[in-house]
Amino acid sequence: MELRQALQQRVLVADGAMGTLLYGNYGISSAFENLNLTHPDTVLRVHQSYINAGADIIQTNTYAANRLKLTRYDLQDQVSAINQAAVKLAVQARAQADHPVYILGTIGGLAGDTDQTILQATPAQRTASLTEQLTALLATEQLDGLLLETYYDLAELLTALKFVKTQTDLPVITNVSMLAPGVLRDGTTFADAVSQLAAAGADVVGANCRLGPYYLAQSFETLTVPATVKLAVYPNSGLPGTDQDGHVVYDGEPSYFEEYAERFRQLGLNIIGGCCGTTPLHTAALVRGLSSRAIVSHRSQVVQQKPTKLTPAMGQHPFLQKVATQKTALVELDPPKDFDTTKFFKGAQRLKAAGVDGITLSDNSLATVRIANATIAAELKLTYGITPIVHLTTRDHNLIGLQSEIMGLHSLGIEDILAVTGDPAKLGDFPGATSVGDVRSVELIKLIKQFNSGIGPTGNSLKQASDFRVAGAFNPNAYRTNVSTKSIERKISYGCDYIITQPVFDLANVDALADALAANQVHIPVFIGVMPLVSKRNAEFLHHEVHGIRLPKVVLERMGQAEIDDNERAVGLQIAKELIDGICARFNGVHIVTPFNRFKTVIELVNYVQAKNLTLTK
Repeated sequence: MELRQALQQRVLVADGAMGTLLYGNYGISSAFENLNLTHPDTVLRVHQSYINAGADIIQTNTYAANRLKLTRYDLQDQVSAINQAAVKLAVQARAQADHPVYILGTIGGLAGDTDQTILQATPAQRTASLTEQLTALLATEQLDGLLLETYYDLAELLTALKFVKTQTDLPVITNVSMLAPGVLRDGTTFADAVSQLAAAGADVVGANCRLGPYYLAQSFETLTVPATVKLAVYPNSGLPGTDQDGHVVYDGEPSYFEEYAERFRQLGLNIIGGCCGTTPLHTAALVRGLSSRAIVSHRSQVVQQKPTKLTPAMGQHPFLQKVATQKTALVELDPPKDFDTTKFFKGAQRLKAAGVDGITLSDNSLATVRIANATIAAELKLTYGITPIVHLTTRDHNLIGLQSEIMGLHSLGIEDILAVTGDPAKLGDFPGATSVGDVRSVELIKLIKQFNSGIGPTGNSLKQASDFRVAGAFNPNAYRTNVSTKSIERKISYGCDYIITQPVFDLANVDALADALAANQVHIPVFIGVMPLVSKRNAEFLHHEVHGIRLPKVVLERMGQAEIDDNERAVGLQIAKELIDGICARFNGVHIVTPFNRFKTVIELVNYVQAKNLTLTK
């Protein structure tokens, strides 16, 4: 009997996690999928254990067996061998079964993976990766169906499904993964996702991973779709924890799955299996828990409402309004390294009096520990009425911390953020510290802007819409500025509202950037960085030791002569003014970096920028 026929006649029990059982023996230093080649007997025993526990469906050990994911283990050239070996092992296990067993070729989603190979992959590379894995799986001609599982992005799953349907007539099961019950992370309801996938040709639609039986049951209770849609559920064995050795463990008892088996059947589920943390014991518990294999027409108890996308209030961010028509000065300050903030806030007050349009606050620049910039930003805004632009690095915060930080900034009324990677942690006060880097700065831009819809990272309603304006960083000192501007276009596509550049010391780079933006019709506010030099030593340090900054020979020579003439501050200030003249000929925005808390120097430069507006009105 073919799988489609079986699905019409009875509820099928699927297997559980493969990785959970392999992890205990082999850790995570290599790809579980490569064990199909190196330890086939182990993989075979896992399949046999699930079949002996009563599984009607097993899936191949191929979840991450695609070129993009295997690249991290230098196994990218083993895609075909790994996938085909996986199918053969599943077939071998089925041959020894005492009941009908169906084999699904498993293909996992890519969205949500933070590996740089995947994050930087183009749509064409993603399609090629899917094509290669699918071709390898289908080449054996021994599959009963395909399982597309753990897809956090509905668009990615729909694209994969539509492609797979053009390549095979085998039944296809599609499983989304939710971070919160009943809603995908982009705010799409589970019901809407199920309807779209069914309309696109999925034979079975369901959910797997992340959530346990309790929350997935909630998701299906609120589901309202036609009774003709067949459904699948693969819950995790509860939430993960760690043991005393730091290993990931799941504490969900098989008896808990036994309790939920009949409940899932009564909700109209056609396939009931397990995901992370489940074992053959959980599969056996599902079999015991089913009072019957008869299919129940699923029903909805609650009509689920899609979280409403809200519209941000808009209207703030005056420096962005101003820069469209006038010369505008932002100043970067480093928060204090100690608890004495007196000088810092006095300097900030002087900058406000000078007419600075906003103060940008670095996030532990050069990986040096300072007071949290969000705390300083709140003080600037709430006590002194100064507009803060907070730098937010991907270096210091994982995905959880980033999202919490973003929500905190909105709660404080701080809506201007510069998304940056941050200097490598090993450069700073603690060389043993590690950089996080869960996402790149462009993904951080997209993450921040998602909050403007009033929908959180798990798809839940935030009850308010933020109004973040996000800046992207850019280095105009690159040798190929005309090519490098593509990074600006990419950041714009992710939601970037304006650009703040690293300091420049060569006006040729400013002109090259302006020409490149004009040639590519990129229209976005740009604040060009200016850092006044304070000494010859300072100039040489920037030139030789700060990544991304190079000083022209003539600038180094001028500062060298200034040291001899004992007028380094004056010459450094003059060079900065000359740079501002050139910048203001092509751009309206200037971003002045404060050197060593030299507020007097910076205030003179702010006044210099502001004076240009008076000249323009005459």
